[in-house]
Amino acid sequence: MKKDSILEAKVSKYVRPTGGKLGPKQLKKIKNRKLKGTLERVEKYTQEAAHKAASHELLLIEEPGYLEAEGIEKTFNITQKKLKEQLDENSAKKIFDLKLTTFGPYSLDYTRNGRHMVIGGRKGHLVTRDWLQDKPGCEIHVKETVRDVKWLHNELFFAVAQKKYVFIYDNNGLEIHRLKKHIEVNKLEFLPYHFLLASVGNAGWLKYQDTSNGKLVAELRTKMGGCDTIAQNPWNAIINLGHTNGTVTLWSPNMSTPLVKMLTHRGPVKAISVDHTGNYMATSGLDGRLKLWDIRTYKPLQEYFTRTPATSLSISQLGLLGVGWGPHITVWKDAFRIKQKSPYMNHLQPGTQIQDIQFCPYEDALGFGHSDGVSSILIPGSGEPNFDSLEANPYQTKKQRQEAEVHSLLDKIQPEMIALDPMFIGNIDRTSKEIQERERKEQEEEERAGEGKWEPRNKARGKNSSLKRYLRKKQKNVIDERRMKIMRLEEVRKANKRRQKETDNKSPTALDRFTNKRRKLF
Repeated sequence: MKKDSILEAKVSKYVRPTGGKLGPKQLKKIKNRKLKGTLERVEKYTQEAAHKAASHELLLIEEPGYLEAEGIEKTFNITQKKLKEQLDENSAKKIFDLKLTTFGPYSLDYTRNGRHMVIGGRKGHLVTRDWLQDKPGCEIHVKETVRDVKWLHNELFFAVAQKKYVFIYDNNGLEIHRLKKHIEVNKLEFLPYHFLLASVGNAGWLKYQDTSNGKLVAELRTKMGGCDTIAQNPWNAIINLGHTNGTVTLWSPNMSTPLVKMLTHRGPVKAISVDHTGNYMATSGLDGRLKLWDIRTYKPLQEYFTRTPATSLSISQLGLLGVGWGPHITVWKDAFRIKQKSPYMNHLQPGTQIQDIQFCPYEDALGFGHSDGVSSILIPGSGEPNFDSLEANPYQTKKQRQEAEVHSLLDKIQPEMIALDPMFIGNIDRTSKEIQERERKEQEEEERAGEGKWEPRNKARGKNSSLKRYLRKKQKNVIDERRMKIMRLEEVRKANKRRQKETDNKSPTALDRFTNKRRKLF
């Protein structure tokens, strides 16, 4: 009995959040036999999958390990040099420092399985390598500015945002494609389940390119000027953009306007990162603030002060938050749960400026690019110890990689399915037919009543003034101090105008001659 209760507790972790379990009572109410049978079959499959996942949890023998200090010792005082002395030979290889002072600063990216790394120098230097086995890939020099690099669906192709266009190269360094419609791009992001390459640049356009068929899926104008901050939400494939006016906007290729607009900082947004569960977001701004947000409620959780504005953020698979500011890297543990008084780990790269930081998937390593090259440090407890070989396999062979590529193309998700709530597919509209019919009739009556009628319109003067345009342009879900101040002044002005109108409507008296008011002539 005890084993069954433990198994049921484990099953609850793997049950999909469908918004409401379809029990026998709910299925009995469905009159359509075909629909009822289909739902029963789907519910049976989901329950079986959850039970199998819970029963196979015994095979996941690896557990994450964190640094633990003894006595008055603090973990953030442990340096990489001290840590390396206590490590085995394979783990010590993950700590390295590549001195590349000529073509920096460097940005980097890891593949989904964490095995391969691509680095790109601002002055045109591109290098790929299998960093776990220390095998070199390709090394080329494009002889023009490189702003960002990004792996595509596997280690065979990577995209580079160069001076004017975005180029796609293969693992041998050969140019495969030139994306002419992606002009002056600052940042790139790749959606692996949709095969979409998203880019944003100086022109302020967010563009989605389908890398499986080469079609341009969407071109969205942000109307907020140039943008150099982008992050994807791994849970729902929503793209988060940070702008110079301190706002963060959430975008889907299906809408020409942002789904959500959040005022996060009092200055330009410098970096964004979203955790793999899609619940939390970290942002840093030029105002020297590091803020943590709950995306489900769009409310701030904690706020930290950074001596230098953070230039890069990264959240590991197990929820560690990495912050790169100046020559420092700070790693915070359990930052989204409670406000931390001290960081988990610290690292100083003297004489450099941190450009980009990335946690390596399935490894306790943090790679970062800076003005003097690329380095890697060890962060115990950052990577997921148990990997799913069907999702991302760090030890996959050539045959497994080919099969995984075919399966991912067959299971490709269409861009039309990207939404804030990815579980909306398959939900049932529980509104009764009577209510739907009544709403439809009311809508038709309103449309019929509105046809052919002319209503006089008041011509309000000053409607197209710069102040009115500013207030109209600001959406209701964005609250800033300037808008609130203008609205208060507008209310005071209207109240004074109303009071003046009331006094003017009073009948004149003999004492009005002693006042400064002009007498009303009849």
